[in-house]
Amino acid sequence: MPERNHLIDIARIGSMLIVVVFHTLLWQVLLVDGQVLVLPWAPGPVFWAISWVATIVPVFFVAAGYANAVVVDRWRLTAEPYAAFLTRRGSRLLGPMTVFMVMFTLVGTVAGWAGRLAEAVPLSAQFAQLLWFAVVYQLLLAGAPLAVWLHDRFGGWVMLPLLAGAIAVDVAVRTTGDLRLQWLNLAFVWPLAHQWGIAYHRGWFRSWPTRRLVAVLLASVTLIAVLVFGLGYPPAAPAWADVLVANLLPPTVAVLVLGLAQTCVLGLMERAGVAARLSERGAAQVRLTNALLLTVYLWQVPAIVTAGGLTVGLSLLFPVLTPLLMNQLTLIVVVLLVLALAVPGIARLDARCIPRPGPGPTPRGLAEAGYALFTAGTWAVWQYGAVLHPADPAAIAAVAVFALGVATLRRATSA
Repeated sequence: MPERNHLIDIARIGSMLIVVVFHTLLWQVLLVDGQVLVLPWAPGPVFWAISWVATIVPVFFVAAGYANAVVVDRWRLTAEPYAAFLTRRGSRLLGPMTVFMVMFTLVGTVAGWAGRLAEAVPLSAQFAQLLWFAVVYQLLLAGAPLAVWLHDRFGGWVMLPLLAGAIAVDVAVRTTGDLRLQWLNLAFVWPLAHQWGIAYHRGWFRSWPTRRLVAVLLASVTLIAVLVFGLGYPPAAPAWADVLVANLLPPTVAVLVLGLAQTCVLGLMERAGVAARLSERGAAQVRLTNALLLTVYLWQVPAIVTAGGLTVGLSLLFPVLTPLLMNQLTLIVVVLLVLALAVPGIARLDARCIPRPGPGPTPRGLAEAGYALFTAGTWAVWQYGAVLHPADPAAIAAVAVFALGVATLRRATSA
């Protein structure tokens, strides 16, 4: 079977596009009597319903599972050790993550030492919440060889413990009322979606009869309705000002079922031949865009802030255009334009920070330690932010672990 699946690649691009749009719509920028107001957006029930169709983040992890199955199969043919797998795949993350972390740490640290420590520390930690995605992806990548082996050895049975874990977490949350427990589903929901991607690569979904795909799709939609209207799950997939607790982050069984429905849709689309044939130029553009997705994800918030500043500035200069410029759709368009202009340049800098593989064998132990520290450091910054100031020792430790991980993994790669 062909290693490159254009439909999977396009689905991954669509997932990231939805993420950017959603984060753009979290806040509403208003200009009232010359004063700028930034308010949480409360879209209402219509958008709650739309979110169940538009939220295709689960597809990203399905696509990641498919891509990792391809990579693992290729790595197996080389007979290289696991350390080589980690350095080949992990080093590609070092460029985007290092450039972003340096700038992120620099901004927070300068603000802290410039007398804005009281604002810099909590804002840094709040902004770092986006790194949950990087942590989950790094862990899934590290565990990909095991995940692929488990599917090849046990088939769909390996999915049952993950499903049981997700259900158990939801039950615990609803019986105890402790919403913090929901974060445990990061260890079950996204790995299960990743496992579906591996299964998809092995022929699941796309080889199923159309009737089975449609039946599972309809059953999934029905189950989501039961969860929301019968069992009190949040009414929207993501969170907004009028849906403070949602299904996407941290994930619930409802968003897991949504991912299953979306995977069935992928199977139906592939059976229909969608994206089966792309022009050489189109295929190259899809590959390039996929290579830039991590950079897009990391820099989306600066792009949103920049776009908001541009629309406000233009509204002040041209008041007659204020209704157009302050429109949410206009902000989305400007954000996407900012990303389209900025990401290629940032990506070139990212590429310079990716270490080149060395001529010798990958040092065992060093690569594993480096990748573990790299992931642990990313997790720590997610939890504590990245302000280097004596008043914030947890953030200092987080950045130090991340830097040590980067240095160790680079050394292992270049050895």
